[in-house]
Amino acid sequence: MFKLVIVAILVIIVASLALAMVFMIRDRGRSLRPVRALTLRIGLSLLVFVLLFVGYFTGTIKPHGIYPLQGPEAGAASDQNQ
Repeated sequence: MFKLVIVAILVIIVASLALAMVFMIRDRGRSLRPVRALTLRIGLSLLVFVLLFVGYFTGTIKPHGIYPLQGPEAGAASDQNQ
């Protein structure tokens, strides 16, 4: 559930960025709508950053390596490194 909230916020961030671009093209810099859309994007980005920290420290999100080793190959890989 927690990961879905973060992904949903990321989708909203991308939509806000696209909306700001549309406002800049249509309004030609005569309104504050692009500024508001970009401010929303920055606020949501900070929210995602805080949620990632909270998820990490509460144990909801567990970090892993790029190629996490599991099962029998984990032992074989550690033997090769020695």
